[in-house]
Amino acid sequence: MHQTTDIKGLLWPLSSQGEGRREFGGRRPDGDLAVVSRPLGTVTVTVVIADAQPAIRHGVRSLLEGSAGISVVGEAATADEVMAETSRCRPDVLVVDPLMDQRAGMRVISEVLRLWPETGVLVFSSVDDDRVITAALQAGARGYLFKFADADQILRGIQAVAAGEGIVDKSIANRLGALMGPAPAGPYGYPFPQLTNRERDVLERIAAGKSNAAIARELVLASKTISNRVSAIFGKLGVADRSQAIVLARDAGLGQG
Repeated sequence: MHQTTDIKGLLWPLSSQGEGRREFGGRRPDGDLAVVSRPLGTVTVTVVIADAQPAIRHGVRSLLEGSAGISVVGEAATADEVMAETSRCRPDVLVVDPLMDQRAGMRVISEVLRLWPETGVLVFSSVDDDRVITAALQAGARGYLFKFADADQILRGIQAVAAGEGIVDKSIANRLGALMGPAPAGPYGYPFPQLTNRERDVLERIAAGKSNAAIARELVLASKTISNRVSAIFGKLGVADRSQAIVLARDAGLGQG
């Protein structure tokens, strides 16, 4: 039976610490993840690995290639290579250390999601800093794991992100509400500045309880376009599903008009 923790009134199952867990990196006494899980089925998940360190790329690739249902289709060592490989491979998941390229930083995440919103981004980093974590999630990453995560956690993280869910290390989950809560809007501000104007239009309608089909009709857009924008919104807000997005948006005063 899974443990649970309540984040802003939302229940996230936590992975239990089972026996026989393989370590990918260094040891840590508490390596649980906060995740909303959903069965992925038998579909093969395609992955691009992006890290400046060849040893990290090789280690992650070796782990994934030994796992059923996951296929590594590309690697990248710089932000430019990330864009090229994502364009070429169109992976289900991009596993990336966004700080591998100091010039690009978190922009690589937002740019990938702008061009290929169907790709889920899982940050794999050694940095435990609230500003960095917040920037990654606001840029649209669905998950954030540390490089001392063990093999089972990495595999679970990739599967969760591929399924459209959010996943973070437990230590991040414990402060996620404070990190990702709506900013004070003020009389002229907007509570979620990380969203584009088009995404804001969609979120306003989500908060009002409208379906994707209804939103597509109102905005005169294809249903697929709306679905892509909804996925991008969920990633940028750090929520796992529509109900969480509605709660967060309504708490910020959206969907009232």
